[in-house]
Amino acid sequence: MSLNRRVLVFGNSGSGKSTLSKSLSEQEGLAHLDLDTLAWLPSIVDNVPPQRASLKESSKKLKAFTSEHEAWVIEGCYTDLLDLLSNQATDIIFMNLDTAKCIENAKNRPWEPHKYESKTAQDKNLDMLISWIEQYTTRDDVFSYQSHKSFYEGFAGNKIMYEVNTPVSTAPQKEPSL
Repeated sequence: MSLNRRVLVFGNSGSGKSTLSKSLSEQEGLAHLDLDTLAWLPSIVDNVPPQRASLKESSKKLKAFTSEHEAWVIEGCYTDLLDLLSNQATDIIFMNLDTAKCIENAKNRPWEPHKYESKTAQDKNLDMLISWIEQYTTRDDVFSYQSHKSFYEGFAGNKIMYEVNTPVSTAPQKEPSL
């Protein structure tokens, strides 16, 4: 187990955040949290778009998770939630893949049982997800490229940016000084 390693993995939908985070979790014995599991309120009516949980509610759940686990990897596209964790993180990884690659990954995504009751239910959201991925560089919100880029640039600890999917064997290193 990697003592006290606390990693934030972020980027566009379909960039490989979950794949990388699960691999880090397994290889290094890090507790794993997908922010999707706490960022949204439970859907009680079909065909109604999900609603974000309040930042206060999500913050409580994050504190509970980080209090329970000394070493962790947390993944998601929510810069507002990542900001809450930035002072605890030892490393950040920005999955900054090309939009076309993110779309390809989304189309080939395995079933995520912690988010959907079936692969069919997951695939019903594919058109919406592809549209969401395509808007990454033009959106102006906590899920956007600009927000992720600013978070990356402002982080003082170890950080790395992947622009292609890569094997997980390389641990993030401090950026070289220029």
